[in-house]
Amino acid sequence: MKIVSTPQDLRKIRADFNDSVGFVPTMGALHQGHLSLIKRSVAENRHTIVSIFVNPTQFLPGEDLDAYPRRIEADLKLCKLAGVDAVFTPKTQDLYFFDEPMVCAPQILGYLLEGVKRPGHFDGVLRVVLKLFNLTSPTRAYFGKKDAQQLAIIQKMVESFFLDIKIVPCDIVRDEDGLALSSRNAYLSPQERTEALKLSKALKHASRLVMQGERKVEPIEKVMLETLKPLHVEYAKVLKRDFSPINKVEIGQTLLAICAHVGKTRLIDNIWI
Repeated sequence: MKIVSTPQDLRKIRADFNDSVGFVPTMGALHQGHLSLIKRSVAENRHTIVSIFVNPTQFLPGEDLDAYPRRIEADLKLCKLAGVDAVFTPKTQDLYFFDEPMVCAPQILGYLLEGVKRPGHFDGVLRVVLKLFNLTSPTRAYFGKKDAQQLAIIQKMVESFFLDIKIVPCDIVRDEDGLALSSRNAYLSPQERTEALKLSKALKHASRLVMQGERKVEPIEKVMLETLKPLHVEYAKVLKRDFSPINKVEIGQTLLAICAHVGKTRLIDNIWI
């Protein structure tokens, strides 16, 4: 496995890959959720590139940029064991330039749900992902469904900019008790981790209601909110998978999405129905 930190060295390695290339962009602190993406890429492509970069442009003032977990040595060992061919670990100054052209999130999709409390967040996501796509020229790129809005926006960018990349959505990986894996779970105390289980329980109760025949949005959202009490909830919504509003659940087209604060930690979760 090769480890490179400059765009120039990454381009040299990429030039040697003359068959399918899978790409998994990460911010490090890798867990089994990341590894599920990496393993799928290794299985579906001749070569796999992983990036590890805590991207400053997607953090808003006051967010956890400095505190975000960083475990580069452990991450590199996991990548090697998973069969990754190259890992890209750039420095901020090597990716960003003074007064550079910008790519912006969609004016509607980029400012719903996550975009309400984090305006500009998706601008930063697209900014770095487009750079990484241009450097890796992947055949396929792998993203988790847990960041469903991010996934939808990246798919829209690929379509709108005519990028020849297949975006592969990958299922959420959960602990045995149902908690969706996240690097930010490391912030949770034992008591907070127990409280965090309310997110997956809310989705489970809501999906059970749907399976019992409920199709109206209001009672489904109500059961999620009831289950999440007393957490501070930013949203608990029933939407189409493209994030447009709906009046009735359509099986195979619907997303249940939650964001809630557990202590000082902001967590998201969802389920695709």
